[in-house]
Amino acid sequence: MERNNDKPQNASLKAYESIRDMILNGEIPTGARIVEDKLASIVGVSRTPIREAIQRLEQEHLIVNKLVVKPEEKELRNSFQVRILLEGYSAHCAAMYFTEHDLESLSECVRIGRTGSIDEIMKANERFHDVIVQASNNPIMIDMIDHMKSIIYLFRRTVISHNRPFLIDEHEKIYQTIRARDAENAERMMKEHLQADLDFSLHFIK
Repeated sequence: MERNNDKPQNASLKAYESIRDMILNGEIPTGARIVEDKLASIVGVSRTPIREAIQRLEQEHLIVNKLVVKPEEKELRNSFQVRILLEGYSAHCAAMYFTEHDLESLSECVRIGRTGSIDEIMKANERFHDVIVQASNNPIMIDMIDHMKSIIYLFRRTVISHNRPFLIDEHEKIYQTIRARDAENAERMMKEHLQADLDFSLHFIK
């Protein structure tokens, strides 16, 4: 069978990406119980990579006690408090260390944010923040934010699917401030941008 030809590392990555995407796309709803045998059948791998994938998703706080996390207000606030600090400083650093390629990527993300479909906007939003984090040139900070990516994405979907006002306008202002190498204002704007995301998301937490 095909599953026997998969290298263990590839099978584990395949399982992780498949389960994560099913959670983030709503195919596995919040509060649902994770059943290893069922997921192994769906993904087409053995139970071992499924277990490894679940462990990784537990580290990213998408799964808790074999249940898909159902974010509550306290968890949302705690996640955003950390994110505001880290991404705010990432924007500060990005304004000092950006490359022309970084600027082109940010500009393209803003363009897609104004013209794309919901799925395209979701990807462009994620890319916008990823470019800024990577441009910080701080590997420890990049790693910390990377561990938060999945839970951040879960909240980001709420923000975009409900069409938060001024979202892309704020992205464009952050881009222009980074382009001007205005580190202090880039940090301030990113923090205000994420605080607005938090305030908006809180309306949809039940």
